Order: sequence, then C-alpha cells, then structure tokens
Amino acid sequence: MSTTSDNALEATPSGEEPELKRVLGPKLLLLFIVGDILGAGVYAVTGTMAGTVGGIVWLPFLLAFVVATLTAFSYLELVTQYPQAAGAALYTHKAFGIHFVTFLVAFAVVCSGITSASTSANVLAQNFFGGLEVNGWMDVPDRGVITAVALGFMLLLAAINLRGVGESVKFNVILTAVEVIALCVVIGVGFFVMAQGTGNVQEIFVFTDYQDKGLFLAVTAATSIAFFAMVGFEDSVNMVEETRNPERIFPRTMLTGLGIAVILYMLVAVSVVSVLTPAELGQIREAEGAALLEVVHKGSPDFPIDKIFPFLAVFAVANTALINMLMASRLIYGMARQHVLPRSLGKVLPGRRSPWAGIVFSTVLALGLIWYVSSDPSSNIVANLSGTTAFLLLCVFTLVNVACVVLRRKRDPHRKVFFTSPGQLPLVAAVLCAFLAGPWVGRNPVQYQVAGGLMAIGLVLWFITWLITRKSNGGGGEPAVASADADTNSQRSQQPPQD
Repeated sequence: MSTTSDNALEATPSGEEPELKRVLGPKLLLLFIVGDILGAGVYAVTGTMAGTVGGIVWLPFLLAFVVATLTAFSYLELVTQYPQAAGAALYTHKAFGIHFVTFLVAFAVVCSGITSASTSANVLAQNFFGGLEVNGWMDVPDRGVITAVALGFMLLLAAINLRGVGESVKFNVILTAVEVIALCVVIGVGFFVMAQGTGNVQEIFVFTDYQDKGLFLAVTAATSIAFFAMVGFEDSVNMVEETRNPERIFPRTMLTGLGIAVILYMLVAVSVVSVLTPAELGQIREAEGAALLEVVHKGSPDFPIDKIFPFLAVFAVANTALINMLMASRLIYGMARQHVLPRSLGKVLPGRRSPWAGIVFSTVLALGLIWYVSSDPSSNIVANLSGTTAFLLLCVFTLVNVACVVLRRKRDPHRKVFFTSPGQLPLVAAVLCAFLAGPWVGRNPVQYQVAGGLMAIGLVLWFITWLITRKSNGGGGEPAVASADADTNSQRSQQPPQD
C-alpha cells in the first residue's frame, strides 16, 4: 500500500535544506515497488472476492491490474515531468492551483494510510490466532478478542513510531522476500493439489453467483475489492528524489513491478480455486483475512508448512501496517508545518525527534476506525476497511488522471518528454476509477460513512486552521498547502529528522 522515507534533514552550512541522496537503482526500486504492492492486500481481499464470483476469482485481479496500469501511465507521465516527491498532492496542485483541492487529495491519502493500516491490524490478528489454532496451542477466540489484539497492535505500532523508525530500502528487500515466500507457499500448495489430481481445476473458469448480482455486477464488485491489492505502485513516485536517473528507469520498473504482482495474484487465485470446493468458496468470505490460511491448511494436511504460513503472513502484514502509519503521521506533520492543519499537529519529540502529535492523531483515528467497524457484529471488518481504502484511493486516482490531461495541455513544447500515456488513456483511466468508486459496485454503505467521517474530521481541522490564519493575517489569507513547485514536497518527504 503507502510509504515514506525517513531521511535525516540536516541543514547545510548555508542554512538550506540538502537534497535527498539518490541511492535507488532499477533493482532496488523494483523490489520497493513489488514489496509495497504485495503487502496485506491479497490476504485481505481474496476471501471476499472468491465469495463473490467463485472460480473466476482471478479475473477481478486481472481487471484491477488493467485499471491500475492505466493509472500508472498517468503517474509515469507526471513523475517524469515533475520528478519531485509529494505525488498526487503535487500533481493536483500544479494542475488546478486550488489549495483546498490539494488539501482534500493530501488528506485523502492520509486517511487511506490509516484505513489500510487498520485493515492490516485485523488481518494480522486473524492470522495470528489462526496460527495458534493450526499448531494446536489454542482455539480461535471470539471476535472481541481478535479486535482487542488488533487495537493492541495499533498501539504497539504507535510506540515503535514514537521511538523513531528509520526506514531502509535495503531492509525492504528482506521484507519483500518474506511476502513473496508466503504467497509462493499458497501457490505451491495449489499446484501440489493439482498435481495429485485432487484439485478443482475445472472450476477456474466457472462463475458462481453467490450473491445473486449477475455476472457483470459481481465481477465489477470483485474488481473494486481487488483494487485494494493493487495499490502501492503510486507510492514509488515519492521516492523519485532518491532514484538515480528517474526519468529513464521509472516507467519500465513501475510497469514491471505491477506485472510481477498481478502474476502472483492470479496464481494465488488459481490455487485457491483448485484447493477449495465451490461450496467452500462461497463460505470463505467468512474467514475474512485468514482465507489464505484456510487454503494452505486444507491443501497441505501432511506437511508442517501450514503451521508456519500464518506467521509469515503476520510478518508481511505487520510491515505493511507500520509503513502506512509512518506515512500517515509524516503527512500530518508536513501538512501542519505548511499551515494546512493546526500547528499543534506538527509537534516533535525533543529527544527522538519523531512527530509525536501526528502519530497520536493517526493512531487515535485508527483505533476509532477499528472500534466503529467492529461494533456491528454482522459486518465484515476486513472487507469494509479495505474497501474504504480502495474507495479513497480511487477518488485520488480519478483526480490524478484528470490532472494528467490538464498538465499535458500546459506542457512546455520545448521541454523534453520522457514518457507520455498513450492517447486519451488518462481520461479512460479517470472514468474507470470513478466508476469503481461508485455505489453501483455494491460497496457497503459503511465504507462511505467511514470515508466521509474521516474527511469531515480533516475539513474541521482545515477550517480551524483557516480561522486562525485569517485572524493572524488581520482578516485575510488561507492555509496554503504549498507552492506549485517545491513546498508540496513536505506532504510526503518533509519529515522530522530521525535518530
């Protein structure tokens, strides 16, 4: 899903901020992108998708990949034209020049990080207890205990974040390897079952309408769900200032990363269908984030791999949650420093120099989210939180695609062009993203409620900041997100120096 970079920002002798060090080549950038896309997404959504379309669960992954790739074309056109950090907020500011719109985009990205981390916390808790059950150490507790562990995990993340975590892209190589190994376990189990002749290979092309939606609506709904597993590619644009020759290597590397992710996802989908019967596919949505654990457990009864797999999943999911909360707290910090949010949210611990106010604020929102979604005993916690994340990012992607069209018209004809999205693909991508964000895909209303509530909190804070700024300016002015060329970098890359 989202990430950030904790580079120490030490003043130069002249008092100016130094440039970020360009350390990423194509291999490290590829591993960064693949690791960011994989994360918790496939663990969170596969069960819900299978319970929506049955055997053709691979198809929504493929369609989500197509929409994500079309949007990636727009990101690539923009990042090669404007090789600066800040991503969507920077592009929308350059395209429209409206501070309020830029704020909405930036805060939507913040909220998507918080909802994604909340999703990961619940997936982690479910896999953790699933691992304890598989190993015979204890039975799976009731939903309240699982929710309590998810809440406790968010508090643990806050403690780690407060201490000051310096992310290392090289360490991301190890984390990515764990994520890939875990998915390869699922794929290996599926193909082992098929090789034994006991798999349900014939179901791979069979659509089962478990929810009476019809083929088109069911596949559309599953594609909207699958989109949560494809996001993360957009975060790499925030590493552009730390990438060598970004104009040359970004297009090929980002598209390669997306391709690797979708291949793994489709193989996982085929394995799920091969191991589980049609009746089990219809019921797997009840497993929520532990769906893949059920596949491994059933497909390898004589091997101990199912006893190890849930803890591999826990490790991969925990990393995703930590990265998302790091990103959200640093974004809040940067927006407070830019006078878009109350300045008190930009406070930093004197010793550790971590943005404690942003960490506390994002953690409180995450805890409230988990509590609110889990308060309905009939709701699917993971599906609702992951769906909210996808909805927020689909809205952001819609604006980014439109911004690509606007900025293409403003482009300096004498400026070198490194990458251009073919023809009118940005408009096509904008329409597709807007379509997948709509209520016609069968999105649970609670997802709109959660997204709306989070954005309402941001709007209240923005209005308070506007009043304070207006008063301090003698009746004029408004919170400015950033200048079009440089200051928006703070929304992703401006961070408190870390130890």
